[in-house]
Amino acid sequence: MSRRKFLKASAVIGAGAVTGAFGRGDEAFAQQKAPALVASKPVRIIMAGYAPPNNGFSLSLKRIGDRIQAKFGKDVDVKYIYNIIDLGYKGEDLPWLVESGVLTVAYQSSSYFTGQIPDLGIADLPFLFSDTATARASMDGRFGTTLAHRMEAQGNYRILGWFENGFRHISNRLRPIHTPADMKGMTIRVLPSKVQERTFQLLGATPRIMDLSELLPAIKAGTLDAQENPFSNTTTYGVHKFHKFHTASNHFYLSRPIFFNKTAFDAWPKALQDEMRAAVRDTVDFQRGLHVKEEEDAMVEIGKEGGTIVELTPEEHQKFVDAVKPIYGEARGQYDRELLSLANL
Repeated sequence: MSRRKFLKASAVIGAGAVTGAFGRGDEAFAQQKAPALVASKPVRIIMAGYAPPNNGFSLSLKRIGDRIQAKFGKDVDVKYIYNIIDLGYKGEDLPWLVESGVLTVAYQSSSYFTGQIPDLGIADLPFLFSDTATARASMDGRFGTTLAHRMEAQGNYRILGWFENGFRHISNRLRPIHTPADMKGMTIRVLPSKVQERTFQLLGATPRIMDLSELLPAIKAGTLDAQENPFSNTTTYGVHKFHKFHTASNHFYLSRPIFFNKTAFDAWPKALQDEMRAAVRDTVDFQRGLHVKEEEDAMVEIGKEGGTIVELTPEEHQKFVDAVKPIYGEARGQYDRELLSLANL
């Protein structure tokens, strides 16, 4: 039996009952298939992610769920699994758990979908956005809408919005990084994205695609030199306790689609669909605000652990941009005209 079939058969919900994520009386859901989720009364909505309960992403899921529960009362039954990794799953399992109907909704960095939906790789291109305001406007506009439509066309997903994962930065255990030359030979964990892998090859590092669940064990064991994440992820995962050297490289800006099982969502009453869309729209702004604060707090935490953060000079930043220029020529041969135009390439 494949890993995925085994995990689906054993049912994430069975493990959820142990952690109290569902409470008593929910064990039967372990044998429940996606159609029953849609047909049941009340409508059960299982919301999941891969962060601690006090993290901004988890608080945002709760905000959505609370609004839906308050609006529809006993007609809905909202449950949460804040961190799927605590149940023995990987972050990369969230898309198929939602697509197959085991979960109703989750968030996940768009990079995790690039194997299934290669067009999403265009959002992984380095230095695609100059600042947060530009990035948000793009993801809320035609660029984000087009990516959402392509996800829905190629998977059993309904995309209602984009959480902000934000700009990503490099941390490592070896030395300060001011230019790509400082990365030569470093092993660095990247998300499951060919674009991200190629980016760090061009920067002179040795990229390794790894799931989040594998990251900290590799860092603790000293088998991995570096990683890249927003500062808030770096501290949430505890990486800053092992990495002294941090560089505010802003090399990728990533978003996390808020994706629903399309079969379930489309079968809901229109009133529930509309309220869920409104709840997600409201919560995207809420989550982005939390993210800004979490980044500021994380920088303080890095300093408390004795870490240093290199702020690149304009000249140093340009050396990173110049090093990855070949990837844009490669992108022009990979993505269609519509996507390239929306990405200003």
